[in-house]
Amino acid sequence: KNPTTTMSYPPNNMPVPGGPSGMPVPGGPGGMPPPPGGGPGGVPGQPGQNDSYFTESRKGEVNELRQLLRTFGTERDKQKKRDIMKKVIAYMTLGIDVSRLFTEMMLAIETRDLVIKKMVYLFLCNYADTHPDLAQMCTNTLVKDCGNEDPMVRGLALRSLCSLRLPQMIEYTSEPLRRSLQDGHAYVRKTGVMGILKMYHLNKEEFDKAAFNDILYEMLRDPDPSVITNCIFVLNEIQAEVGGMALNRAVMLHLLNRIHEFSEFGILAVLDLIPRYIPANDEEGFQIMNLLDPVLKTANAGAVVATIRAFLSIATAIGKRPGDDRDDDSPSVEDLSKQVVTRIKAPLVTLIASGSSELSYVLLKYADQLIDLCPGIFDDEYRQFYVKYSDPTHIKHSKIRLLAKLANPNTAPDIVAELGELVTDADETLGRIAVRSMVNIALNGSGGEGALESIGRRLVEMLDLQGISHVTSEAATALAALVRRNESIKPVISAPLPRALKYINEPAGKASIIFLLGECGEDITEAPYALEKVIDSYDNIESASVKTALLSATVNLFFSRPPEVQHMLGRLLKKATEDMSSQDLHDRALFYYRLLRSSPDPTVAKSIISKSMAMTASQFAEEDDSELRAALMDEFNTLCTVYRCKPENFIEEENIVPFVKLPTEHPLAAAAPVVDQGVNTITDQMNGASLTDGYGAAPAPAPQPAPSGEVDLLGFGFDDPAPAPAPPATNVIQSLSLKTSLSLSGEDYQSKWGSVPDSEAIVISGLPMGSAPPSTDVVEGALSAFSVFTMASGELPAEFKFFLYAQEDSGCYFLIQAVALKQPSSLNLTIKPVGGDADPNKRKEKIGQLVELIKSALGLC
Repeated sequence: KNPTTTMSYPPNNMPVPGGPSGMPVPGGPGGMPPPPGGGPGGVPGQPGQNDSYFTESRKGEVNELRQLLRTFGTERDKQKKRDIMKKVIAYMTLGIDVSRLFTEMMLAIETRDLVIKKMVYLFLCNYADTHPDLAQMCTNTLVKDCGNEDPMVRGLALRSLCSLRLPQMIEYTSEPLRRSLQDGHAYVRKTGVMGILKMYHLNKEEFDKAAFNDILYEMLRDPDPSVITNCIFVLNEIQAEVGGMALNRAVMLHLLNRIHEFSEFGILAVLDLIPRYIPANDEEGFQIMNLLDPVLKTANAGAVVATIRAFLSIATAIGKRPGDDRDDDSPSVEDLSKQVVTRIKAPLVTLIASGSSELSYVLLKYADQLIDLCPGIFDDEYRQFYVKYSDPTHIKHSKIRLLAKLANPNTAPDIVAELGELVTDADETLGRIAVRSMVNIALNGSGGEGALESIGRRLVEMLDLQGISHVTSEAATALAALVRRNESIKPVISAPLPRALKYINEPAGKASIIFLLGECGEDITEAPYALEKVIDSYDNIESASVKTALLSATVNLFFSRPPEVQHMLGRLLKKATEDMSSQDLHDRALFYYRLLRSSPDPTVAKSIISKSMAMTASQFAEEDDSELRAALMDEFNTLCTVYRCKPENFIEEENIVPFVKLPTEHPLAAAAPVVDQGVNTITDQMNGASLTDGYGAAPAPAPQPAPSGEVDLLGFGFDDPAPAPAPPATNVIQSLSLKTSLSLSGEDYQSKWGSVPDSEAIVISGLPMGSAPPSTDVVEGALSAFSVFTMASGELPAEFKFFLYAQEDSGCYFLIQAVALKQPSSLNLTIKPVGGDADPNKRKEKIGQLVELIKSALGLC
């Protein structure tokens, strides 16, 4: 062949890639497969083809999409329309600038397909920051959609309008937001609440002018719990600088009475408020605990831990402290805390055993904190903290550390045996932690009589595990700590020390063995000779800690065996004073040298040096973390527990939310009992106190004292004191005229009950009963004599339940759900008035009379 001949490409005899004889494969240029979906621009065609939209774009792809979007209005296939939109969103997600399609996308917004509309909204929000001029073009469309008849469209449009986050959009956002808060659909209302938060971060001045803060407090009465949940989160973020949303008795009672309606997410929002609330008195604190007790039965670990924190905060608030002028029978903070930990022990241990590894690790951290708070409570559950083969490493480490804290004279033998099995584990860190946990049991004295000697012998046996260097080193360090704390153990550990010095190589372990030879030198014949070999190899020692331990041990041994040690001590002091590798070592050697040379009486030097080595405190300084533990209890259920440090160590100061407890003053006196006739009602408590009490507003005034003979049954207060005493209670009951003959079907009862929102129901809890009724017939007979009839009734293991009804002569129905608890004997009522007088004051008065009638019928007056 002629090398200068040029060849055309492709050669005449070479087929074009893609098909036989150079024929391209149909569906793509050059034999390339068609774009995903088979259509132009990658629009999916026939079903069953690859529907992946996240593929590389080809040149001109955006222009092809523009052509498709221009025919969008005439396309009748809904799926093809969606596929076109998906391709646009896929390109946008890949970082391709498709803002050139803004006009075409705006034309596509006029559709009833929620999927397409949502993708168009996503497109608009994505390019709002980078193309604010284009974003303003869609304002009218979004505002129009905020008034759409479909609540989903209204909510999506409002969310997109608030997500534009452009300062010039504030004037268009305020009015749709205000309308959304009064929308009939809960989805729109809760979206509006979150939109308020976006507006707050965008323009705080306009937010204040619109008075949205007060509106959010009013919306805490919303019948939908998801709306209330959003209100709580938004208020907490808006008022983060002052500690979060304002709290008072009315707000807390309202939220707690409805906590069973909330989702798990909403329950957490309510529970996080309780540590900031100060109960009015002990009885209210116990009532709150009783309301929250069922939450401990949930499978949600977050709710359980939040309830634990709420219980502990209430115990701290109502418990008796030293110096309090309270009855001797009042429980102290410590007693209440122990009761709380005892109650939550079983749910917490169950969650630890049944959760994922990540969840179990966090719960183990909380358990560790509670064990430190109330030692001994978890001791009987020590087997639940045994290490399992399938446990991840971090779970094993946490469990081993906890086992040492669960030891008592009864459990210590089993725990020490379990730790002894883990010492030789393949995980080096695990073995070290097991040795440390074992020695902690001995140091704390929690193992009972004989535990110190037993653990000491186990550690001595570990010194002979020559093949496992980290265990022998850790055992030597543990024995040194035991000797410093309790010298009576010296005879138990003395024998193997010279032998162990030969094969322990880790600096920490070698330094500990040398220290022990100095302390136990009187009982070990070969101690001076073992140290002399180390002194001879002084120049080969690199660790300063080993050199310092050698110096201290040799000086200490000199006072007990001077003839054998004198010469080698002199050599050691000469080398140590000339050693400049460690300033501490040099200064210590110089001090010993001058002290021994200047003191005519060796006993003086001995007293000084021996005292400096003795352990006089009950614990080591580094073990005293009481201040940190107290600080962590205030931050329970936060990352502080997991990180085991204060928030300022990992959160910037300006981002730390202050912890403010409210209310500063209660409308109830500190010693006043809780008004059990109506303390848990919703409507009356909300009317009786301002929602904004506690931040800049004066506390709600205490209700006027009731005139003689008149009872403020539901806690509404009295507008004007009556000039004369009210008539007796019997006359009050007689003023409520009920029909003596009445019949109501089950369907009518259910229909009337459902017609009244739960937020308008009157709930009265805790009416005391002398004893539980013997049967439902007794209660039904007593109430029917007063024209209160029974629709249905039944007996449960812990309570009697009745569905009652009555009708006033004026036509107003009273539908009543009564629950009579057996232990403690008390009556709870939920009353819904249907029809009759629309005046709320008159309606409240009649309900009060009805309650008095029921109490009289059941003998509760």
